[in-house]
Amino acid sequence: MNLKQLDKYRWEVPKSGRMRVPGLIYSDSSMMKAVQKEEAFKQVANVATLPGIFKESLAMPDIHWGYGFPIGGVAAFDWDKGIISPGGVGYDVNCGVRLAGTSLIETDIHNKLEELANALHQGVPCGVGSTGAIKLSKKDEKKVLEQGSQWAVKQGYGRSRDIEHTEDRGCMHNADPDAVSKRALERGRKQLGTLGGGNHFLEIGVVDKVYDEGTAAIFGLFKGQVTLMIHSGSRGLGYQVCDDSLAFMTKHVRKLGIKLPDRQLSCAFIQSKEGQQYFNTMACAANYAWANRQILMHLAENMFLKAINISPKNLGMQLVYDVCHNIAKKEDHMINGKKRTVCVHRKGATRSFAPGHPAVCEDFRSEGQPVIIPGDMGTASYVLAGTETAMEKTFGSTCHGAGRVLSRKGAKKASKGRAIHRELADKGIFVRWTGRATLAEEMPDAYKNITKVVNVVHGAGISRKVAKLRPVVVVKG
Repeated sequence: MNLKQLDKYRWEVPKSGRMRVPGLIYSDSSMMKAVQKEEAFKQVANVATLPGIFKESLAMPDIHWGYGFPIGGVAAFDWDKGIISPGGVGYDVNCGVRLAGTSLIETDIHNKLEELANALHQGVPCGVGSTGAIKLSKKDEKKVLEQGSQWAVKQGYGRSRDIEHTEDRGCMHNADPDAVSKRALERGRKQLGTLGGGNHFLEIGVVDKVYDEGTAAIFGLFKGQVTLMIHSGSRGLGYQVCDDSLAFMTKHVRKLGIKLPDRQLSCAFIQSKEGQQYFNTMACAANYAWANRQILMHLAENMFLKAINISPKNLGMQLVYDVCHNIAKKEDHMINGKKRTVCVHRKGATRSFAPGHPAVCEDFRSEGQPVIIPGDMGTASYVLAGTETAMEKTFGSTCHGAGRVLSRKGAKKASKGRAIHRELADKGIFVRWTGRATLAEEMPDAYKNITKVVNVVHGAGISRKVAKLRPVVVVKG
């Protein structure tokens, strides 16, 4: 398949075969070499064959091979006649990122980094299969699935302001707990308030560079500031919701007469009983993830206070924003000059809504939605803002992170004989981890250059740079 370069940041996957629309990949020349070698563009083409897709099958510069859809994939489907696909959301429903600012500057914690690393690692349950101190009753779990982070705040895990600074106010209202399987509920009852394993993390960072001082100030960020970033999702409950949905959709799609190029793209029409069932159970998992990150922030704040012996007032921790990047949303977008209601799948992609959009919280509406893009644990992360170009070109979407260039197996092989924790320590980064293979699998070399990824979305105009963060403490599952 020949890719056609349209400009500095965009490559077209030409429409061919059963593709209903062309594909479009945002990248630069250096990163496209990896995309072509891995052939993730074939998944972009596969998504373009699905019924009801509008405009293009999109991929962000952090694109890499995923389940059905590529990670970094974005696609919008007609709400009345299109499909919804678990492969377009992913196993970790509403895996997302939360960024909080503090009143502290780097010199305030310079001599306390090891204590902070130890406190966060000990005080926040992490690792594959980890369970926390919060044991939900069946009744309370149902409330979590219905109310999301709003339930957590009502229980004292945070502040009402946190809800305003969370995408969708931390709750999808179509959630139907009664449609969630018994197995998913069992897994969810023990894992609320846990970080998980793999690429999930807690990170204390420092604002290293500010690109737009006006927007940064409105977001509550300033050069030298100490920040907290959390990356986690819906844990075992979300995984089980996806697994259950794929099981019944794989059988269901055979009855529809849709010829799929890949069985991992199993789907249902959104307006069908099966489509609505997935959409409503996915919302439950999304709400669980928002509650989870809300509680994780509360736990991390408490560990912060304890480690450096400071008052909440002097710490001044405030949520900047919480974004999700594995989700399907009902949204309105202008398509060929007409407002259309669509189901936007963002798999490893972040919402990037423009200034003035009513879905952006009032505090930040003048600037556009905050976009939080974590990099690998050894380099940097970025804060950006949504743009009108994103609304016009990508259904209000941008990248979600650096994107892998090495599989976990490949990373373990590449890390043999190396002490990753010492390499990070030499950079002034204190790291703590739980899983035996975690540091090897998550080594910085396993990921694309985050600055290159961010420069693409900034250069293409689908989000704009606001600030760059440098890690000083990282806790991995």
